[in-house]
Amino acid sequence: MSMNDPLGDMLTRIRNAQMRGKSTVRTPASKLRAWVLDVLKDEGYIRGYENVTADSGHAELEISLKYADGQPVIRELKRISTPGRRVYSGVQNIPQVRNGLGISVVSTPKGVMSDAAARAANVGGEVLCRVF
Repeated sequence: MSMNDPLGDMLTRIRNAQMRGKSTVRTPASKLRAWVLDVLKDEGYIRGYENVTADSGHAELEISLKYADGQPVIRELKRISTPGRRVYSGVQNIPQVRNGLGISVVSTPKGVMSDAAARAANVGGEVLCRVF
């Protein structure tokens, strides 16, 4: 995966770190990544994250992964909208994930939020990824 898709890169890093059972994983810092992580944290999929500075001097986000009984809390993390194929959804059509057991992360005019929050705020937007 190239860095043309920084968000996709971060999701891949999270998946890979979880497969190896790591407690934390780092990704280059960006506002969009932080906003998505805010949603994952609010929804209980990660412990949280903090801003750190890499040895190279670049800003990074250190993400604390969450496990339950030794299993990653995030079972599926899938990029929906990509730089090559953007996926937008009106508020009526925001996809539900596993009947509401999972979440879609949506980038709306009012910020990046979960599908439930977007429905509550009555806004649609770009469906960034889905988590289950």
